[in-house]
This record gives sequence, C-alpha cells and structure tokens, in this order.
Amino acid sequence: MTNRFWVFAGLLLSLFGCSTDKPLDNPSRGEIVIAADESFQPLVMQLTSAYSGIYPDAHFKVVYRPEQEAINMMLKDSARLVFATRSLKPNESAVLKQRKIKGATEKIATDGVALIINKANTDSLITMNELKDIFNGQIKQWSQLKAGNLSAPITLVFDNNNSSNLEFVLNTFNVKDVKSLRIFTTHSNREVIDFVRKNPSALGFIGVNWISDSDEPLSVELARDLRVMGVSPKPTPTKRDDYFQPFQEDLGMQRYPLRRPVYILSRETHPGLGGGLINYITRDAGSLIIRKLGLWPRMPYDRIINLTK
Repeated sequence: MTNRFWVFAGLLLSLFGCSTDKPLDNPSRGEIVIAADESFQPLVMQLTSAYSGIYPDAHFKVVYRPEQEAINMMLKDSARLVFATRSLKPNESAVLKQRKIKGATEKIATDGVALIINKANTDSLITMNELKDIFNGQIKQWSQLKAGNLSAPITLVFDNNNSSNLEFVLNTFNVKDVKSLRIFTTHSNREVIDFVRKNPSALGFIGVNWISDSDEPLSVELARDLRVMGVSPKPTPTKRDDYFQPFQEDLGMQRYPLRRPVYILSRETHPGLGGGLINYITRDAGSLIIRKLGLWPRMPYDRIINLTK
C-alpha cells in the first residue's frame, strides 16, 4: 500500500507540480520587453507608466537602442514590441513569417525632428533647400544662410551614428556619404541638447518629444537656453508665416516638413500584454498622453461640449 501511495503521488507531481511552462501574460498582468529608439524615451516612459498605473501587475522592461538594433531585438525574440519610425522591410517581415508569426504594425502618432540651436545664435530660420545644401556640403558656414549672421562653421549634432534621427535626415536629403560633413554624434538626445547649449555654432537634431511637454519639469529644463528653428518647405519664403516648427498644430496639419510617423511593431502571438498596451495607446487615454507631449495622435481625442442656454 505504501509503495502504491508514493507511485500515485509521483504521478500527481509530474502532472501538476513539476510543470516548467511559464504562464502567458495577458492585457492586465505579466512582464514583457519593449525596445525603442532613444529619441522616443519621454513618449515611451509616459505611456508605459500610465498603463502600469492602471494595471499594477503589468510590468514593462524598456530597452533603448538605435532603431535598427531595436528592430533586430524584436526579430530575434528579445523584445515583444518596438517603437520605431518605420514599418518592417520585406526581408524583416520574412523573418517573422518564417517563424509563422503574423506580426502587427500600428501607427500611433506623428512626430517631428526638431532643429535646435544655442540661444546666442539668432539664425533661427532655415529652408529645406538650405538644409539640403548643408548635407550636400555646399553650405558650411552659418553666414551662407539667407538669415545667417553668425561667423562660424555649422556643426551638425546627432544622438547616435545609427539613430532614427540621423537616418531620417539622411534619407530625406538622399545623402549617401557623410565623410565630408562636419558631423558630431553623442550618446543620447539629452547629450545633443547639452552640447548645443554649450556651443553657439552647433545645429542639433532631436526628437521633439524631449522638449515639447510644457507640463513636464524635465522638458521645460531641457528647452531652457535653446531656440527651435523654423523650417520652410518653400525655396524662397517671403514672410515669417512661411516657416514652421515641429509642434502639435504644424505636425497635425502636415505643415512642418521634417515630420515622421511613430509606429509600434509587435511580434505578439496571443492576446497578451503587448496588445493591451497598443489598444490603450490607440484609444482615448493614450491619445491624450500623446497630445500632452506635443505630438499629433493618429486617433485624435474628440472633446464633446454641450452648450446650454
């Protein structure tokens, strides 16, 4: 009888007590890894923190990498979601398809690459043609700009040599080789801001969500002693209104020329925590956070006002 008891107990343990399968996460609990380009750090932090505030058992480990590295993390199953400025390329989609993963791409907002300069530099207006000439090497000095009055070489400053900010600008102006350009790279958008604040001849490129939230003390502090340049799509602008800055209205109305989409890429294969976060972001609450950050949400939050006599 004793032997039979232990055999039966062993069977029960093998069926119920010794399973090593990790339970699947769901929209309200679990832990997943998110990869994101560092230019979106304020946006990602606020969205994930707000969601965890609603669901205390939902945990997000956010890893900031240059955009291509972040996407590679998802393809290698080291991250569930990616915040990026583009959808997957055909060869990247093929990696997921090979593993029988459908994947998903959701546009959540319109963002802008902000051009920032030192407070002492009053050359705060520039055209797309002038920017093109800078990246083609034809314009090297601030004094060569139409509104330029600073006698110094233009130093282009980016957060990383593989960042989405740099890739976006190079693709915009079809630049294939940067060896002849005066380009300096740091390690983060915040370091770009610090560099520009100390160097009057610098022209910095950052994700606008770093400086666009007027209710966030850090955003206000980072924007101190900086100018955000106005950019005109017109080759020969005639008035100040021909220039636009990367803030909400000009992003939403598609007037700012250096605007770009923000996507969430997912490899989730079940109704899990990643899908819960995406649903939250694309609905009312997430749209409000995106608006608060100064970006333009894909699904604007409609405010209904009833007027009574």
